[in-house]
Amino acid sequence: MKAKVLAAATLAALANLAMAADAFPTKPVRLIVPYAPGGSADIVARRISEDWGKALGVSMIVENKAGAGGNIGVDAVAKSEKDGYTIGLQTVSLAINPSIFPKMPYDTLKDLAPIGNVASSQHVLVVSNKFAAKNTKELVAAAKANPGKYSYGSAGPGSTFHMAAELFKSVAGVDILHVPYKGGGPALVDTIAGQVDMSFPVLSAAQPHVQGGKLRAIGVTGPKRSPLMPDVPTLAESGVPGYNFETWFMVFAPAGTPKPVIDKLNASLNKVLTNAALKERMVQEGIDPAPSTPEQAKAKLAGEMDIWAKLVKERGIKAE
Repeated sequence: MKAKVLAAATLAALANLAMAADAFPTKPVRLIVPYAPGGSADIVARRISEDWGKALGVSMIVENKAGAGGNIGVDAVAKSEKDGYTIGLQTVSLAINPSIFPKMPYDTLKDLAPIGNVASSQHVLVVSNKFAAKNTKELVAAAKANPGKYSYGSAGPGSTFHMAAELFKSVAGVDILHVPYKGGGPALVDTIAGQVDMSFPVLSAAQPHVQGGKLRAIGVTGPKRSPLMPDVPTLAESGVPGYNFETWFMVFAPAGTPKPVIDKLNASLNKVLTNAALKERMVQEGIDPAPSTPEQAKAKLAGEMDIWAKLVKERGIKAE
């Protein structure tokens, strides 16, 4: 008798989930960004949220929940209701953080359900006007001739600034001193002032300083030149073969969110990302839309976690 009651209760629960998924969404969706306003993740979230909400037929509210390299905001999503009404947007740090933080508040692969990839964005190696090197080959030669003499600023340990630079050091075989800051803005300011010799900011953040002559762009970090800086070569083509780094952005829900809900969120997101007007606006800001299926996003996350785990171990990188 108990078994029949339990089976009936289970079937009823599954039926209710199916009905809820079919009706989804019936109220605003909260999109958590695990960083302060103004950063690349926040910019991407705000670019897509209005159109994404319209595609779903409800409002989408962006909420910034910063701290611990993005872990606080992601943890809030992981521990939210599994109904699709609280989702998150994170950068490549989603794959990096498990390797640099000794204790994580959530299990990335077990506690999160990727909805889809959103976009990618290049970084750019910029140098102070006081720095003698004019191109990648000259920079690498100077760094090899003077190990530890030159420095780069980052937005903090584990940040994309930091990881782009550490990957550069690994591939180029150079020793450049890491100077961490509490954000990308201060790192750029000190690069302009010559307090550090170089940094690896997101391309869109560096562009006005490069155009204004305050910084020199040596090379972009991705696999191809950017329309924002068409005259600036990639680092791979200009002296560091094999180097490739891009920040990517991914949206996710708590694990256990019904698949029909995930599929609805994915389909509406992909519809938005292929909208010509939105795509043009994003590309003009150095952000390349990159829609995917939930399965492709999950595979990308798992693969990138392996890649960064190896680099973190090789370079001895730790969060402070």
